[in-house]
Amino acid sequence: MSKTVIHSDNAPAAIGPYSQAIKAGNTVYMSGQIPLDPKTMELVEGFEAQTVQVFENLKAVAEAAGGSLKDIVKLNIFLTDLGNFATVNEVMSRYFQQPYPARAAIGIAALPKAAQVEMDAILVLD
Repeated sequence: MSKTVIHSDNAPAAIGPYSQAIKAGNTVYMSGQIPLDPKTMELVEGFEAQTVQVFENLKAVAEAAGGSLKDIVKLNIFLTDLGNFATVNEVMSRYFQQPYPARAAIGIAALPKAAQVEMDAILVLD
């Protein structure tokens, strides 16, 4: 099976030896996105703004793959403070409608660049 590298200039450039996403068949494996503004490569301020930026970054990569957020079948959310869980749910409801993707929300000690949230996803394209 061939693999295709997916890249969007509307999402932050990779900050390590990885691709923004890889398409294998009709499945797209998206790397974790932290709340970097793709133009400045700086973190946005505030937890809600960080969550919005992560969804915007995921959206840009999904679109570069020929899909959209509605094609996400699995979403992993990593939080440095599980007290922000309700805010994640509220922001997520702006981006998704039923049927919602399968999801995990995981509390962790730290993220790159001191981000408060990171997400990765798997898309299946029609």
